Amino acid sequence: MIRTVIIGAGNVAQHLVSAFAKSDAVEVIQVYSRSKENSSNLIDSSKITNSFSAIADADLYIISVSDNAIHEVSKNLLFQNKLVVHTSGSVSMDDLENQNRKGVFYPLQTFSKSKEVDFKSIPICLETQNESDYQLLETVGQSISDKIFKINSEQRKALHVAAVFVNNFVNHLYQMGNDICLENHIPFEILQPLIQETANKISTLSPKEAQTGPAKRNDTQTINAHLSFLSDATQKEIYKILTKSIIDNGKKL
Repeated sequence: MIRTVIIGAGNVAQHLVSAFAKSDAVEVIQVYSRSKENSSNLIDSSKITNSFSAIADADLYIISVSDNAIHEVSKNLLFQNKLVVHTSGSVSMDDLENQNRKGVFYPLQTFSKSKEVDFKSIPICLETQNESDYQLLETVGQSISDKIFKINSEQRKALHVAAVFVNNFVNHLYQMGNDICLENHIPFEILQPLIQETANKISTLSPKEAQTGPAKRNDTQTINAHLSFLSDATQKEIYKILTKSIIDNGKKL
């Protein structure tokens, strides 16, 4: 068993603790959390510490905290020459302190504490300084996921930006659609089959092939009618920007 310490107690950390609990290759021997209560529902309280000096000896340390805290947390680790990785999509591996061997264990998914996820289908992007550490990290990843990718820091940065477009921005557009429905006394659930089909289509079509709608057809009459209907200035501006982008993309060879 690969003895592992999880440093952090946020969304990703809590999902990792749950996923590793089902693994035959990884044992989470300890969780570091500033507030022990944050992890008490996931692991025995005797395995939770809020002191850096009490962090146990392990094969792997996974830092799963906010991006701007990663460097500071790695600097506070009191041991040396251990494999320390973080779970961020946007932070370079080099942000980790040099007293330990470095790596990245980035599960590319949106995590909410209240919603369980199937880790087997989650892509996990790995990066390490040396090959032997990569092999260990790959074993850890394969124990919970069927999708493991060797991705360097620059590629991971690109992936994270792409993920913001396809997840965070799209979800905000869902929110705008929901607001429009609420303002007009329409149940948002009417749109949910459309949302599901839109997501399903890109498993067999490229996003460009799957694109439909008035901008794709350059249907100026419908576009202008929509713009006249929208009273919120932000919604109107986003509609214009996305419509122009779709039209311009259709003109590319």
